[in-house]
Amino acid sequence: MSVAAASNAEGGAAPAVNSYAVDVREAPGWTVAIVDPAGRDAFVRACRDEAEARTFASTVRQHVAWLSQERFREIYRLDAGT
Repeated sequence: MSVAAASNAEGGAAPAVNSYAVDVREAPGWTVAIVDPAGRDAFVRACRDEAEARTFASTVRQHVAWLSQERFREIYRLDAGT
């Protein structure tokens, strides 16, 4: 059983939902965007090729799943307003 599931089974609060998303874009060139809960680009990174873009996007998606929204903003140095 996962830590979150164990915490919930014991009556603990569910972890906060992180509403950021990740978007891999091909044209022009490969980029990865972190999209804020309002649908705006909060961060865009240019990548050398598709493999780099997909690898970076995978890492960011893991962070979205694992981290609170507040901690995610700290790590990626995103404005608190986004």
